[in-house]
Amino acid sequence: MSDDLLTVWYGSRRVGDLQRGPTGTMDFQYEPGWVRGDGFAISQSMPLEPGGSSASAERAHNFFANLLPEGGARDLIVRRYRLPNDDFELLRALGSECAGALLILPAGQEPDSSSLQDYERFDDAKLADLLFDHGWNFEPSENIRLPRLSLAGAQNKTTVALFDGLIWLPKGTAPSTHILKFDSLEYRNVLVYECFATMLAGSAGLPVVEFELRTLGRDLFALIKRYDRVRGDDGQILRLHQEDFCQALGYSSRKKYESDGGPSFARCYRLVRDVCDAPLDDLERLLRWQIFNLLAGNSDGHAKNLSLLYGRDGSACLAPFYDLVPTRAIANLDPRIAFNVGGVREPANVGRRQWESLAVECDVRPRAVLLLVEEISEHLIRHATEVRQRFEDVHGSSPALDRVVPVLNRQCRRATRGD
Repeated sequence: MSDDLLTVWYGSRRVGDLQRGPTGTMDFQYEPGWVRGDGFAISQSMPLEPGGSSASAERAHNFFANLLPEGGARDLIVRRYRLPNDDFELLRALGSECAGALLILPAGQEPDSSSLQDYERFDDAKLADLLFDHGWNFEPSENIRLPRLSLAGAQNKTTVALFDGLIWLPKGTAPSTHILKFDSLEYRNVLVYECFATMLAGSAGLPVVEFELRTLGRDLFALIKRYDRVRGDDGQILRLHQEDFCQALGYSSRKKYESDGGPSFARCYRLVRDVCDAPLDDLERLLRWQIFNLLAGNSDGHAKNLSLLYGRDGSACLAPFYDLVPTRAIANLDPRIAFNVGGVREPANVGRRQWESLAVECDVRPRAVLLLVEEISEHLIRHATEVRQRFEDVHGSSPALDRVVPVLNRQCRRATRGD
């Protein structure tokens, strides 16, 4: 079998082949049987076409490369597994557990149906070892193998299954149910901030992931329920297909920020309008997300932090929101917002006129957007202290949140000023 060929699967069905070209660019071809049957386009940027062809090689490469970890998380995986720092080789090693429903396996290898529901208990002693080194220097025992996963993002994480509150490791190609996210080695309190912001967003009516903060000894970690995993009628865990907005729009992960040539908020808004089955509901949720990010201090709400989720019936909707971190509470991070509002990226300079301009770009009535800004501002000012109390009732006193609430209050007061 060719070393330059990988096979993409959806369950036990072959979707197509991923081919590495002489320059390292990956091309993808749909399997003709997938196209002739009831197969679906795996991305808005890669339509089904007669004969099994896909979109351009650049878009195909971007779609699959966007499944991979980024930044320091990628570097650590390369060192840990002694892998070439090459998109194709990383997919060969990590592609058996991706975001969404696709499996990427070496050519000639098929999904192992016997391991689809095979899990092994991960006890507290092994978990403590894993947490101590944030997963990177952990040496698996003969019977424990950490899953090699392909999940985009810059934070250290791995995939696990959670059954009756206990952590299990998927074996073979068994699907995970949760993401285990490690606390940041570089920035303190990131998980605390993320948990609080997720609770706050949920209180403001945003659909958010289920985020559970846990401790083992002195180590902090998070368990985030995967929205792309569901239980079937027989109780087995099933994968749902999904793609982030960089994948759907054909952008490289290097262009996830608008300032780096990535999509604008208006472009993302049009994607939801054109693709989702209940666009009016999802468009309002998307606007609420953008408003919440600015008000709550999350300047890292970029295109890869938005995803489309596809039902097994082919329906499409905006996925629950994730990676909500009030980054402006963290020193030495760029405070400018990922998606500009009315051409402005400095949060302190966003007011009524900028929101009206964003509304026009999205073909929305400016008054409707201003009412959402006012509603969310009032909610956050009124309920931030209450949500903090709920957080501390569960997790104990957290002085780190002293840095979050003042940022939030200042931005809410600025939100609808006239300048």
